[in-house]
Amino acid sequence: MSRAGLLSIEDLGRQGIVEILHLADSFAEVSERSIPKVPALRGKTVATVFFESSTRTRLSFEAAAKRLSADTMTFTAATSSVTKGESLRDTVETIDALGVDVMVVRHGSSGAPAQVARWVEAYVVNAGDGQHEHPTQALLDCFTLREAMARRAGADPVDDLAGVRIAIVGDVRHSRVARSCVLAFRALGARVVLVGPPTLLPPTTEGWGVEVVHDLDTALDEVDVCYLLRLQSERLREALLPSLGEYSERYGLTRERARRLDPDLLVMHPGPMIRGVEIAAEIASSPRSLVTRQVHNGVAVRMAVLFRLLAGDLRAPFPGMPAGAGAVEPAVRVTGGARSG
Repeated sequence: MSRAGLLSIEDLGRQGIVEILHLADSFAEVSERSIPKVPALRGKTVATVFFESSTRTRLSFEAAAKRLSADTMTFTAATSSVTKGESLRDTVETIDALGVDVMVVRHGSSGAPAQVARWVEAYVVNAGDGQHEHPTQALLDCFTLREAMARRAGADPVDDLAGVRIAIVGDVRHSRVARSCVLAFRALGARVVLVGPPTLLPPTTEGWGVEVVHDLDTALDEVDVCYLLRLQSERLREALLPSLGEYSERYGLTRERARRLDPDLLVMHPGPMIRGVEIAAEIASSPRSLVTRQVHNGVAVRMAVLFRLLAGDLRAPFPGMPAGAGAVEPAVRVTGGARSG
């Protein structure tokens, strides 16, 4: 991670991703305890600063902070002085002045968390910015897929996704999740295929290291994982689809399409799902679906991110930490910064 915090998957690289996954393994064990809490970040304060609506990400970060014994603050734009015209800079500098250690920032403009990191002393974690990135979503997706592959093989999780073929399907053009997932999946060795109508794919994928196809059925015959994306209706500024019905017929995981799938194919979705358009309800609830595990694993992965930022030397475990959680050699030592504990 950079001194600013976690703004992009590129701040981690492969080594950093693996480090977070190892830490998350330990924190997943904490989550299964009768009292799922450790004192690792006691005395630290984590603020969730969301300028866009969120359920999963905000609650997941707040649960992660509380399980690490950190104090939490919650900011939502709709009930703040933003409604009176307060600027982004004034808002985050006010929150920073309260003495927070980490700001988890979601904003509708690409690059906003990076700008916030220049204004404040706290570490900043990007919880989704415009059409740019959503790094912790990609990390929890890697963790979930790695877990599912290990369970299927009857073995311990490995540190890569080499040989795994993943189709990311739908509104890639407007998806911050897709961008982070491509970076993370490819860093761990997976092969990624983007699937969607030309109007919902990026103008160029040069440098992405992915394949692009427009026929979902062809793609599904050749992949191990179908990662469905939500249609970003709030970001669709022009008529890019003939109709939701036609989109569902061509790019949705319908009941009829699911009947033809390889029984081992796994299904993922970052949520919220539009059932009946992107995915049939029975598929979302089927054993092949990892959607609920993605939500569940988000807490352990975000605990790992917060711990990695604030705990300093990972070789010196905190009292009450699960065995092995403090024994990871960091890829990048977090020192300096405003309030690095």
